[in-house]
Amino acid sequence: QEQLVESGGGLVQPGGSLTLSCAASGLDLRSYAVGWFRQAPGKEREGVSCIEPGGSYTIYADSVKGRFTISRDNARNTVFLQMNDLKFDDTAIYYCAAGDIANFWEAYYDYWGQGTQVTVSS
Repeated sequence: QEQLVESGGGLVQPGGSLTLSCAASGLDLRSYAVGWFRQAPGKEREGVSCIEPGGSYTIYADSVKGRFTISRDNARNTVFLQMNDLKFDDTAIYYCAAGDIANFWEAYYDYWGQGTQVTVSS
């Protein structure tokens, strides 16, 4: 059974850092683009970052450029999202998804994780 599991969320102060992981089982992530999305309370889900299967092409939302870094470790079948200089507005549930094309169109992603909560609070 194909499954994506996010981990690494938590409570952090503004300016702090977290690294989210997206681990796959029953699914070879080397063949997939992987995207990170987030949904804040009362808001629609939005794309944060994505990476193509080879790992050389990445996309970032303007709101996270320079602060977040997406990477993949194909040997571990895992994709990471390093988040630095976290802000209150980064508070959300973060989801990873696997699909054919690296982009922020949710319809292109076939597999989704359950999400991990990130809360930025002082």
